[in-house]
Amino acid sequence: MNTKIYPCVIGLGYVGFPIFKELVKKFKVNGFDINNRRIAELKNGIDNNETIKKKFFLPNKSKITNLLNDIIKSNFFIICVPTPIFKNNKPDLTLLIKATNDIAKILKKDDIIFFESTVYPGVTKKICLPILEKYSHLKEGQDFFIGYSPERINPGDKIRKIRNISKIVAFENKKIKNRVLKVYKSITNKIIISNNIEEAETSKVIENIQRDLNIGLMNEVYKVTKKINIKFKNVIKLAKTKWNFIEFEPGLVGGHCLPVDPYYFSFLAKQKKIDTNIILAGRTVNNGMKHFIYREILNFFKKIMWVL
Repeated sequence: MNTKIYPCVIGLGYVGFPIFKELVKKFKVNGFDINNRRIAELKNGIDNNETIKKKFFLPNKSKITNLLNDIIKSNFFIICVPTPIFKNNKPDLTLLIKATNDIAKILKKDDIIFFESTVYPGVTKKICLPILEKYSHLKEGQDFFIGYSPERINPGDKIRKIRNISKIVAFENKKIKNRVLKVYKSITNKIIISNNIEEAETSKVIENIQRDLNIGLMNEVYKVTKKINIKFKNVIKLAKTKWNFIEFEPGLVGGHCLPVDPYYFSFLAKQKKIDTNIILAGRTVNNGMKHFIYREILNFFKKIMWVL
């Protein structure tokens, strides 16, 4: 077994690149992305995902590339590709499957593959693992190993950065524990270990479903208070005086995760013939907020024009 670790981050977007930047401080790292423009920008030290522009200097021994041949010697792969939804709200695993296929082509004995992309429970072992085994002709648990670590990047957050957030790492084979901890301890200061990949996958989607539901509740309350001429801020101020009231702000729900994750979990639930009325309730309310706010803006300008 090769004890020397050569990490490779697959997908250098808002999730993968922060991981890459932490890893290069301690390892010789390869960063891989299929977006040629993104590769060119990063090679020039420019990260357009950062709200505050700061030039990034790539250590001489590390590499950013779009060529599979450049990452053949890597032996610890961290896959951070986007997992969006189709127009019909069903999971779009196209990029994840492509990345898994690419890794399968260069997979070697004793390699470790960790998935960080948001998925519904079972994707890592039932969709990605068979691809790796089929095209590499290797056996997981004997020849190579897999794990899952749900991403918790919060773009634009200056306090909760990757170094000081809790990070779950799930793997089922104890043989890789030391290597996994060595890699992830170089990324974050606090690691939570799980021995169940499906539980870690589920924890990721319900984190955002919970937030989506709470925001949806506040959006609905806001619309009601607006209709009956009660000041929403005063209502929340009074409600917060109870010790167990949790405050959420109403508004638009965007980003990469919150508008997507409820559909991933409900997709699995429907496959198991389970209704998900509550899980998707937040989506119903939050998806309609843009129309509500648009009407509010129109009404505001109509009042101004009437006064003028």
